[in-house]
Amino acid sequence: MSTPLHLTVAAGATEHRPLIITLFGLFVVATLVITVWAGRQTKDAADFYAGGRQFTGFQNGLAISGDYMSAASFLGIAGAIALFGYDGFLYSIGFLVAWLVALLLVAEPLRNSGRYTMGDVLAYRMRQRPVRTAAGTSTIVVSIFYLLAQMAGAGVLVSLLLGITSDGGKVAVVALVGLLMILYVTIGGMKGTTWVQMVKAVLLIAGALLITFLVLLKFHFNISELLGKAAENSGKGAKFLEPGLKYGTNGTTKLDFISLGIALVLGTAGLPHILIRFYTVPTAKAARKSVNWAIGIIGAFYLMTIALGFGAAALLNRADILASNKAGNTAAPLLAQEVGGGPGTTGGAILLAVISAVAFATILAVVAGLTLASSSSFAHDIYVNVIRKGKATEKEEVRAARWSTVVIGAVAIGLGALARDLNVAGLVALAFAVAASANLPTILYSLFWKRFTTRGALWSIYGGLVSSVVLVLFSPVVSGKPTSMFKDADFYWFPLENPGIVSIPLGFLLGWLGTLLSKEEADPRKFAELEVRSLTGTGAH
Repeated sequence: MSTPLHLTVAAGATEHRPLIITLFGLFVVATLVITVWAGRQTKDAADFYAGGRQFTGFQNGLAISGDYMSAASFLGIAGAIALFGYDGFLYSIGFLVAWLVALLLVAEPLRNSGRYTMGDVLAYRMRQRPVRTAAGTSTIVVSIFYLLAQMAGAGVLVSLLLGITSDGGKVAVVALVGLLMILYVTIGGMKGTTWVQMVKAVLLIAGALLITFLVLLKFHFNISELLGKAAENSGKGAKFLEPGLKYGTNGTTKLDFISLGIALVLGTAGLPHILIRFYTVPTAKAARKSVNWAIGIIGAFYLMTIALGFGAAALLNRADILASNKAGNTAAPLLAQEVGGGPGTTGGAILLAVISAVAFATILAVVAGLTLASSSSFAHDIYVNVIRKGKATEKEEVRAARWSTVVIGAVAIGLGALARDLNVAGLVALAFAVAASANLPTILYSLFWKRFTTRGALWSIYGGLVSSVVLVLFSPVVSGKPTSMFKDADFYWFPLENPGIVSIPLGFLLGWLGTLLSKEEADPRKFAELEVRSLTGTGAH
């Protein structure tokens, strides 16, 4: 009887552990050096929040790619394709199409209208304190949902490499990632985070290219042969390459698929850590250019997920992937080991260590961006404009941002420890649903609807936020299934795993209804000013 692959990985990892730890250590040290260097150049709030607006379109495009291609893209999608074939690949399509929505509707107007956060755009037309409080709250909740996925990915990855099987050890790994994230943001601010994201994007594309090349080499660069072998090895036959393996078993799963698709396509344009990236460039033209670069880089990467996911299905045993991690999050590192020479070989160990270090880099870069988005929103929107009523100095504002980073990091560590067995692509899809429900309706109404009022904004943000979070809490993601966050509990009544199909239309509806029922009259001059600014960049910071 052959040894299961995940046990062979653990044995191989033990044999080559010094190499693995050295590679990890080198990356962490290198990124910390970049962060400290950038931190010395962070002198004021514009530096901390927007990197001094000194990045070019290409640099920002690279950083956006680094911010967007998260643990969900690398670990979660590869695992979802390896386990569910065509239905897993839907994540790749959804994440990519979402960029077109961000480019066409949000990127340029937002860059022209705001200063540091989404709250700036809303506060331009509405009553400052209530909308800034709502925007800050929404940003923090969405960021924490997204952080959950990254923490879960980090726990799985490092536990696999270091042979950690105990729950306590996995929690310790999540805590380590959280501490590194807090260091990156508090020391480096946006400059440090952007440079780390650029380095990480280059490493991730290079790593994915290498594995794609090695997988295709095994199948003589014949994609048809690769897909055929994946279908055969999956045990599902032709169904593996057709829609419906995960989302076609009954009416509920079909509805879940529609819900997931809506959340993926609309979510990007409402993600706080992506939105703040548009403020780091000097002009609207650079913002547009950075999104074009990001689409090219991200598109190339998602095409390579075909080789990553179907390669894992073709070359690895499904039972071994599931035994290593129930949600399939370790499929990409296991595939790297396999194409590098197999378990126990030096080539396999080196490629496993390199790809895992790249995946770890991915997680660190994204968690830094997320934490920066939420701490910026707390400090700029809630602390300065609500608590201090605009009377705080820049020094106090940056200090508040740094302290909020510590608190948000602690919350993320606690929740990440609970979510360590969930598929990271699924967790990110939840963050997309919350962002599309709470943030996107308000942003679009503010930019394009003359009559939109403060009440409409508040109803839209809080309604979308509360409905999406409540539906997630009472869904199979949290309880009622072996794959749930709380496996032994059962309090779910909402049948879908993604709330987007209900909460996103509700966010738009509440924004419209709140505006109609509001006694407040929208100021047409303010809208005209915002329209000119959003379309031309006149008066943009």
